[in-house]
Amino acid sequence: MSKPIVAIVGRPNVGKSTLFNALAGEKISIVKDTPGVTRDRIYADVSWLDYNFTIIDTGGIEPESDNIILKSMREQAEIAIETADVIIFMTDVRQGLVDDDHKVVQMLRKSKKPVILVVNKVDSFEKYMNDVYEFYNLGLGDPVPISGASRLGIGDMLDEVVSHFDEESKNEEEDDRPRIAIIGKPNVGKSSIINKLLGENRVIVSDIAGTTRDAIDTEIVRNGTEYVFIDTAGLRRKSKIKEDIERYSIIRTVSAVERCNVAVLVIDATEGITDQDAKIAGIAHERGKGMIIVVNKWDAVEKDDKTIYKFTKEIREKLSYMPYAELLFVSAATGQRLPKLFETIDAVIENHSLRVATGVLNEIMTEAVAMQQPPTDKGKRLKLFYITQVAVKPPTFVIFVNDKELMHFSYTRYIENKIREAFGFRGTPLKFIIRERKEK
Repeated sequence: MSKPIVAIVGRPNVGKSTLFNALAGEKISIVKDTPGVTRDRIYADVSWLDYNFTIIDTGGIEPESDNIILKSMREQAEIAIETADVIIFMTDVRQGLVDDDHKVVQMLRKSKKPVILVVNKVDSFEKYMNDVYEFYNLGLGDPVPISGASRLGIGDMLDEVVSHFDEESKNEEEDDRPRIAIIGKPNVGKSSIINKLLGENRVIVSDIAGTTRDAIDTEIVRNGTEYVFIDTAGLRRKSKIKEDIERYSIIRTVSAVERCNVAVLVIDATEGITDQDAKIAGIAHERGKGMIIVVNKWDAVEKDDKTIYKFTKEIREKLSYMPYAELLFVSAATGQRLPKLFETIDAVIENHSLRVATGVLNEIMTEAVAMQQPPTDKGKRLKLFYITQVAVKPPTFVIFVNDKELMHFSYTRYIENKIREAFGFRGTPLKFIIRERKEK
C-alpha cells in the first residue's frame, strides 16, 4: 500500500514551514545531501506510532488575492489539498481568528477530506488557552494547540492525524498489477506517450474509480498482462511563477511515485536533461523504485553518429546517483521505440523483485574481498562476515561487519557493483544495511 499523504495548509506566516521542519527532523538534512534532489524541500517522510506517511508543506493561502505570487501559492495549496488524505489546517494564536481563516475553511470543506485544526505559536498553554477557544468558531471541532518552534503539543496533533488513516487499507489485498508512474516536468509528452500506448494496444481505457490522488490511473492490457499507468500530467492552472510550477510537479510526483513499482521519467529531447528532471528523478530514487528514463521527441532532434552517445553521457552525468536506470530514446508522435517500453518495464519489475540465495551472495562477497582488501583505519581493518538479502522492491541486503565506521560508502558501492556484475539488477536501486557483529 502507498503511504498516506498529509498536507499542511494555512495563510502565510502562521508557521507551516517551522512545523514541517520539526516533523521532518533530521531527515531534512539527510535528504538534502542526495544529489539532484531539491533543496527547497516541500515533502518529507514521517513516522509516528506504527504509521509511515508523507507530509507536504504548501505556500500560504491568501483566499482572494490578485497578487500573482499569492495567487500561485493558493493554486499550489489547492493541488496539495486534492492530493492529501488528511489536511492539517494551521492558524496563529497571536494573530487570532481572521476573516481569511473562514475563507480557507470554505475551501477545505469542499475537499471532503479530514481536516485537523491546529492553533500554532501556543508557547504557554496557561497563557494562551483562552485565545485558542476562539477558533471553535471555525466549526472544525476541537482546535489542537501546538508550538512548532518549541515542539509543544505535536504528539497530540500527530495522534489526531493518524486516527484518520484507513485501518482497513493495511489489510487490503495487494493489487499485484504492475503500477507505472509516468513522471517528469510539464509538457514533455507524458500524456502523449500513454495515449500512443493506448492507441497501439486498442484497449478500453477505464479511469479506475476511488483514487483520491491528483493523477489519472489508466489500465493498459498488452499480451494478456494488465498494467496500471499513473499519469501525473496536466497542470490545469497556468502560473507565471516558474518555481511554483516546479513545486506543483513535485507534489504530484511524490503522490504518484508512492503508488508505483516503476517510475518512468520522461525528458524532452529538444531541451536535454535539466535540474528539474534530476529533482523529479531523485524522488523515485529515494523511495527505491524501479527507474526508466525515456527521452521523448527524439524524432525532433537533428542527429549525427555521435548524438545518442552525447545525450547518454549528459544524462548519466546529471543522474550519476542512479547509474542503474534504464534509458530509452522514443517518439510519442511517431511511436518510434515505444513497444520497447513494455519490454523494459517487464525486465525492471522482474529485477525489482529478484531474490538471490544467501550462499551465492556470500561467494560473491568472499571473492570481492579477496580481489580488493577492505579499508583500514588506525591499524584496524574492516572485516565482512556475512551478507543476506532481507527484502525486495527494492532488493535490500544486510552486511554484517566488525565495525560499521570502517564500512565506507565507496566499499559498499564496490560490493554493490560486484553483485550487479553477477545478477544485473538493471533498472532497480539496491539498498544496503550495515550491521555490526562481534567477532567470535
